[in-house]
Amino acid sequence: MITTALGMRDDKAVYAAGAVVWRLVEGKLRVLLIHRTKYRDVTLPKGKVDPGEMLAQTAVREVHEETGIRVFLGVPVGVSRYFMRPKRQKVVHYWAAEATDEAIRSSTFVPNSEIAALEWVSLKKARKCLSYPVDLEILDEFERLVDDGVLRTFPIIVLRHAKAIGRSDWEMSDASRPLTERGKKQAAAIVAPLRAFGVRKIITSDAVRCVETITPLAKALDRKPVETGRISQDAWEEGRSDARAVIGKRVRSGKPALLCSHGPVLPDLLTELALATGTMHGSYLGSASALEVAAFSVAHLSATNPGSGIISIETHVPKL
Repeated sequence: MITTALGMRDDKAVYAAGAVVWRLVEGKLRVLLIHRTKYRDVTLPKGKVDPGEMLAQTAVREVHEETGIRVFLGVPVGVSRYFMRPKRQKVVHYWAAEATDEAIRSSTFVPNSEIAALEWVSLKKARKCLSYPVDLEILDEFERLVDDGVLRTFPIIVLRHAKAIGRSDWEMSDASRPLTERGKKQAAAIVAPLRAFGVRKIITSDAVRCVETITPLAKALDRKPVETGRISQDAWEEGRSDARAVIGKRVRSGKPALLCSHGPVLPDLLTELALATGTMHGSYLGSASALEVAAFSVAHLSATNPGSGIISIETHVPKL
């Protein structure tokens, strides 16, 4: 299993993100290479993080800007590190990302001053064409997923609500505590990173701070969230929460889903996800559930056999 934490960064490094974009053509796997005009090289689509962006958001944006193809991110496939002049390290995070037929048809790509051409090739040809050894290392991890039969996946995302007014500063019920101004900014900032994973279903604790956290995302997706007391902190404290039922339904559905809850409830959600998918317990569960406010963990499951275990889990932490 791949476990990744994407939050703390070295201020001296330059960060970027991209994807190994793939598709099936008459049952045969093809990956997308870009031929860059200025550098006269062949590489994978990627680009530098814009101010205020989270890495997943960057990956999706850069793929679209360079290829015209809109994708959702699948499993992480590694990080490349190399030095730029003058001795400044560049760190590039990659994900696998399937390009649907519809997304390819909708692409408006034309050769330009940055990208001279796009090319769909086999893995064997990609190895011959790629200009840089670091890209080959990313392709190695991608090919491992192919060999394991777990390339097509869906995510279940566990999100801790954004910053809320403290209990000591609130005279009404705990469940009615709203977000602070910082919390509202956090809720807005995580919309694009969450959309990068193709969220289709939103389930949230019925506490106000959770509902307010997912409201900007729900509006952006034009989807009505499901509010439930089964994953609320009140229910957890009273011993009547039911993380198992909520997680079980999401695993069976096989569709990208987001669950927004509270710090004390998150370990139960991740534990139930491990149980529902037959995944071995380990320290990764504690790391993935020990989230800061507005942070989220993405668990990737096999689309064809979700009971085969969590393939990868990654944690994203907003800067705000």
